Amino acid sequence: METNQMYAEMGISPEVLKFGNDILRDLRSRFDRIDENTEYNQLKVLRALQKNKVSEACLLGTTGYGYNDMGRETLERVYADIFHTEDALVRPTITCGTHALYIALAGNLRPGDEVMSPVGKPYDTLEEVIGIRESNGSLASYGITYRQADLKEDGSFDWDAIRAAVNEKTRLVEIQRSRGYATRPTFSVEQIGEVISFIRNIKPDVIFMVDNCYGEFVETIEPSDVGADLVVGSLIKNPGGGLAPIGGYIAGRKEYVENAAFRLGGPGLGREVGATLNVNRSFYQGIFLAPSVASNALKGAIFAANLYQKLGFECFPKAEAPRYDIIQAINFGTPEGLCRFCEGIQAAAPVDSFVKPEPWAMPGYDSDVIMAAGAFISGASIELSADGPLKPPYTAFFQGGLTWQHAKFGILMSLQKMIDAGLAKIG
Repeated sequence: METNQMYAEMGISPEVLKFGNDILRDLRSRFDRIDENTEYNQLKVLRALQKNKVSEACLLGTTGYGYNDMGRETLERVYADIFHTEDALVRPTITCGTHALYIALAGNLRPGDEVMSPVGKPYDTLEEVIGIRESNGSLASYGITYRQADLKEDGSFDWDAIRAAVNEKTRLVEIQRSRGYATRPTFSVEQIGEVISFIRNIKPDVIFMVDNCYGEFVETIEPSDVGADLVVGSLIKNPGGGLAPIGGYIAGRKEYVENAAFRLGGPGLGREVGATLNVNRSFYQGIFLAPSVASNALKGAIFAANLYQKLGFECFPKAEAPRYDIIQAINFGTPEGLCRFCEGIQAAAPVDSFVKPEPWAMPGYDSDVIMAAGAFISGASIELSADGPLKPPYTAFFQGGLTWQHAKFGILMSLQKMIDAGLAKIG
């Protein structure tokens, strides 16, 4: 068969290809259910684009101050409709997900306020934003405190600890949807709604902000549908559809989005400034493609879990578990296993496939990190990528895949590298 020959010419042995295809046959019905969700989400996005009368003029950009940018303003209404919120801020001047979260936090908190996390420790790069690790300009340096309620050992909410953590200073509750560099569960939108409802009954005036990174379009509803006041994410992840070259979004209640805009643009300026240059077209086309791109990445994550779990590696979530984001964590137990896996993902990339990834002291992290990301957009983790900190249990965090076919090839190549190094064995 010509396809099998192509795999062979690109370095995948018949043994590895057969192993992958055997696993894939058992996933067809599950992939069909993903396609059903994708169809709904695609229609939701299309309806928002049509409702807001997106025109060819919206695809153009502005320069300088960016006053009267019709494309920018229309796009923000599109995002608000997709997330069923009052308002949205979607800007190329938001540099990444961490920046978007910082803007939302700093714009809505004042000295003496406290941030509370009901899901334990936040993602590594937020530690310096909050001030868990000392950093210039952290929230802590402005007199904003932090408190958390750790999850139970099984990854479920500790309702008693959450109740004890909420106090008169609690102003904002930050809920991280995805797992980050942890093996705790990713939370479903329904679970996020439960914790919001629980805390709102204790303290009704709290702002609920959800770090939505990696979760957009995985389900048919978003955290803003279950009570979140703000949902925040990066455009080089799911909602950018692989086309957005930079950017982030903050969607939610108008008051809180406006506060974030003034933090981003400056007092008295807010959302009125910020040229879009030539990115509007990629932002619009990216959000249009986002539901199908997210589903391709989701299929890749499920395939990876089923493949590596069958070989005896510990996977989070487990192969059979329901999915609420596009990330698959795999424990390799050794630095060699983690590095070989990442080498395979890099070798499958369309860009820099010839490069061997090496661990390095990446800004914002407390250990060396290895990253495989041969992407068209630098650091875009909606594209096929993998990374992990060089510390026990040497977990790879795999995500992305603009097409399902590329995700499949990358996973097979990662296994091929593992087998060639004697770190995995089929049969």
